[in-house]
Parts: sequence; structure tokens; C-alpha cells
Amino acid sequence: MILVSIIVIFGFLALGELIVYITGIHFPASLIGMLLLTFSLHKKWIKLEWVKGISDVLVGNLGLFFIPPSISVMLYFKLIANNWVAITTAVVISTALVLFTTGKVYQFLRKSTKK
Repeated sequence: MILVSIIVIFGFLALGELIVYITGIHFPASLIGMLLLTFSLHKKWIKLEWVKGISDVLVGNLGLFFIPPSISVMLYFKLIANNWVAITTAVVISTALVLFTTGKVYQFLRKSTKK
């Protein structure tokens, strides 16, 4: 069953790559494939059991996927040290904007669903 899961996941990844190749859009093919997979699962064109096997394995080992980018950051310590004020400011402001926007959208959706 894991083989079927792998085939479905990589099939949607390939479909995303094909869409990016054909259209020439500048958008990650993996995200397009993931959105198509999510849409297909929602429409029940793909059964959850078909992807559950590999998705459980991938989510269980999710921490491993953060190791390469974390190691890559170490190559830029000097650049980060030279620009820490700008980086910290950007992180704080963007975090505040995300929290504010998320709160406002939640309040709007909550009010609209109560009606």
C-alpha cells in the first residue's frame, strides 16, 4: 500500500512540474501538486487510504526535513550578524501583521457564520 501512496504523491508532484513547465509560471511545482492533491482528496477523486501510508511516514519524520536548511543557514552567519537589526525588525513586524490579520479574518468569519 505504501507503493501506491508513493506513486500518487509523486504523480501529483509530476503534475505540478508539468503545469509549471507548460505555463512558465514562477510558482513552486510542489505546492501546485500539493494543492491539486488536496483538491482531489476533497472531491474524493483520490481516496485517503491511497496516501495515508506515506503521509504518516513523512509527517512522522518531518523534523528531518529541516536539517538541510538549518545547516545552510550556518553558511551565512556573517551576513546575518551584519544585518541582524533589519532581520529582527522584519520578523517582528511580519509576525505582528500575521497575528493581526489572522485575528481579523477569524472575527469576520465567526460573525458571518453566526448569521
